[in-house]
Amino acid sequence: MSIQLDEALKKACELLENGKPSEAKKILADSFEYNFDNQEVSFAHNCCCYWDGSIKNLPSLSSYEQGESLITKWKAFRTDFERPDRFISQRVMYSVQQGVFKLALQAYNSLRSDGTAVHKADIFRKKGLCCKKLGRYEEALRFLTEANQLSPSSAAVLSEMADCFALCGEERNAKVLFREAFFIDAQKVEISFLDSELIKCLIRQVRELGYSGEALQEWIPVYGVLYGVFNMKRELKAQEAMRLRQDIFAKENEIKDPANNIDVLTPKLINMYFWLIDHYARTNEGSGKIKECLLQIRVHDENIYKMYTKE
Repeated sequence: MSIQLDEALKKACELLENGKPSEAKKILADSFEYNFDNQEVSFAHNCCCYWDGSIKNLPSLSSYEQGESLITKWKAFRTDFERPDRFISQRVMYSVQQGVFKLALQAYNSLRSDGTAVHKADIFRKKGLCCKKLGRYEEALRFLTEANQLSPSSAAVLSEMADCFALCGEERNAKVLFREAFFIDAQKVEISFLDSELIKCLIRQVRELGYSGEALQEWIPVYGVLYGVFNMKRELKAQEAMRLRQDIFAKENEIKDPANNIDVLTPKLINMYFWLIDHYARTNEGSGKIKECLLQIRVHDENIYKMYTKE
């Protein structure tokens, strides 16, 4: 790559980092014309084209809509651009990410701090997500902690907190919160926004087993236990254990109905049994109840039973 071309790319990346794809595209236009076979230039130019219209349209939206639009567009962008069959420039991706989430954070920061607790928690969670994507993990955790105080037991919030802890090297806290988040509601965990290698490695492993969509979300905590990732556990309160048993009973009935999606219900139910087994083991309620749980796991999935019991 020539010095002139490298300088053009550096300048384009700086502009992308500041949320200015239109200006970056102008700089790259001449370089792209004479270096159309350069993959990085081509990738950067395509990124600029992808984001140019969306960012130009931001002033026509409310602040909240701006933030939501940018985050939604980011998910689509990752899906469209991060494919195994296409070249990816990590420095360009980093620059785009910085620009997008700086703009999103500005939008959320401009909102008034009123509304319901749930709404305020949502804003704090989005601010935390933006800060995390910008590499400001401690600030992200402050926002996410506020979100958790306003709306406790939110799978979306807890998973983001777990991700921040993992990125800060605090794996113990990360494992506890990841396990909790997937137990509360695996479908509410935004796995496409998780960045720590701790969880991304687990997600890759489960995806390689052939799972996708909603089923993937439910199998992640199951294999998290089997692979030793979700090995930090907490004791259930008596009321929680009672509710868990009730939920298991309800899920057992749901799974008998052929109209329901067994591919999603099976891993959800198995994960519930894992939690109940841990509860029985901690409270010394007897091996008989644990054996009953293991039998039910075996009924639903023989292979999982063998992996769990190491047979």
